[in-house]
Amino acid sequence: MNRAKIAERGLVIGYDTRFASEDFAAAAAEVIAGNKIKVHLCSQSAPTPVISYAVTATKSAGAIIITASHNPGRWNGFKYKDDTGASASTELVAEIEKQANKVLSPCNITRLPGIGAFISLYLDVQAIVTPSRGINIKSDIRRLALADGLDSGLIAFFDPYPAYVRQLEGLIDLEPLRQSRLKIIADSMYGAGIGYFKSLLEGGRIDITEINGERNPLFPGIQPEPIAKNLAKLSTLVREQKADVGLANDGDADRIGIVDENGEFLTQHQVFALLVLYFLEVRGKRGAVIKTLTDTNMIDLLGKLFDVPVYETPVGFKYVAPLMIEKDALIGGEESGGYGFRGHVPERDGILAGLYFLDFMIKTGKTPSQLLDYLYSKVGPHYYDRIDSHVSPDDRQTLSGRLTQSPINSIAGIEVAKLDTTDGFRYLLADDSWLLIRFSGTEPLIRIYAEGHSPEQVQKLLDSGRELLGI
Repeated sequence: MNRAKIAERGLVIGYDTRFASEDFAAAAAEVIAGNKIKVHLCSQSAPTPVISYAVTATKSAGAIIITASHNPGRWNGFKYKDDTGASASTELVAEIEKQANKVLSPCNITRLPGIGAFISLYLDVQAIVTPSRGINIKSDIRRLALADGLDSGLIAFFDPYPAYVRQLEGLIDLEPLRQSRLKIIADSMYGAGIGYFKSLLEGGRIDITEINGERNPLFPGIQPEPIAKNLAKLSTLVREQKADVGLANDGDADRIGIVDENGEFLTQHQVFALLVLYFLEVRGKRGAVIKTLTDTNMIDLLGKLFDVPVYETPVGFKYVAPLMIEKDALIGGEESGGYGFRGHVPERDGILAGLYFLDFMIKTGKTPSQLLDYLYSKVGPHYYDRIDSHVSPDDRQTLSGRLTQSPINSIAGIEVAKLDTTDGFRYLLADDSWLLIRFSGTEPLIRIYAEGHSPEQVQKLLDSGRELLGI
């Protein structure tokens, strides 16, 4: 930053509700301020999209976010955003890693005595904290640690919430949502989205109940990823309380999970296609749509139906965001449940996605299951699933070799029309179904994805993928 002569613009630093996130954020602020760079330090925990928007609101050069997103509670992480609020480029991340490795190479944190006992004690204490919206960083002990930066003016506490709300009010009319008679159950999954749907929507006739809305870094009974297996409690409560919809955010609230009025989980592919339909038909918007190669064919069919271009990228929102900017795209999405929108930061926002989905329900008068039926009336039914298998680094070459040693002409009895090797091995079949086999870029996993015209066909495709790999 100093070399680029943008240090005076400063950095936003934010954090989630995980173990010691506020302490890591304070430590980051100390280091940044110690290098004469201005810091806008969030005064309480906040969702990643809220912090991302704060970059543009404060005209900062970027943001550091202490979060491990949807990962298990034993992890924490470090995200960096550029001056657009989007995830940093691959080149910038590589440079940050290079500099960090230079600093960290003499150290070995695993040799520190007593660290495990300290972490266990801290988790026990932190699990009982129950804030209404966020955890506060401005304790006396942290003020003392940050004293030099605060006194010099290089560190300033700020609340990113007001600017974010003003941004949302420019993108969607919240008052009809507040005055609707919808009954909603919101699952914050103990994450940074605690209190956000309630604070944004309460004050009218809407009935909104929040669950898992307290800080608990143990994430008891769940991993904070809004997928079906982690949303059993939400699904049950939606059915028992006869709610109209259930909304769930992941640990840093940049993803959305939706449960329909029957307690059934809508897949991320269904939600993405429904949001595309909402913008193109209900709001009458036009613009490019960006998807990753693991996303549903329903996006392509909607693009043809409404005569808008659809562009495909490798897996990861870091590929989606730059193309959204380049094409001034209407919406961009990925298979994990993260969606970004034109007029906002080019980054995933699970809170805004949830609000748009509610607006879709209100404007059409349809329940989530009825919206899905309406979508299928336009593009036909599509079904999807994925399986993950652990794989050692030594086995990667062997498994890849099994897919390249001889041509694969048919899968599950269906002709292979095209093989796409942009990111893994994607077999596009003659009946418009597909199978994708790829190694995860972040975990020791091989993933097998499939989309077909029935649940039975999807299972056959996945089984065929296992057979091709010999696992």
